Amino acid sequence: MHATVRSVIEVAAGRDEEVCILDTEASPEHLSRGTARYADAMLCVVEPYFKSLETGRRMATLGRDLGLERVALVANKVRDARDLEAVRSFADQNGLEIAGVVPFDQQMPDAERSESSPLDFAPDGPAVAAITELARTLVNRNGADG
Repeated sequence: MHATVRSVIEVAAGRDEEVCILDTEASPEHLSRGTARYADAMLCVVEPYFKSLETGRRMATLGRDLGLERVALVANKVRDARDLEAVRSFADQNGLEIAGVVPFDQQMPDAERSESSPLDFAPDGPAVAAITELARTLVNRNGADG
């Protein structure tokens, strides 16, 4: 599996007009197997709870140690201002960028239960909108950089 993923990334990395966004498992294994060699950025998706934030910090450190140009957090399942402040405070204390915020959206687990993608189940939902905007921002940023 890791060899296949590396091949996809390598092909996409060779062409400026190609964009490849991977959703990998929450594990350092893919990083230790060279999957990130051709990546421009790594986003660590975290929830506003200490254990999740700490795991995100550790993954960010590993990504930086492996030479990734950009490592940032994505705050996921944010329910209110307190949740967002918890993520912002943790990020500030640890020198981490927050690339985006995805609000809690009941339609996400509902889509999972219906065995549908969130994009098909609730294309106008707040979480889908936030993820779409994050992807658009990433593509535009990388396009502007080179």
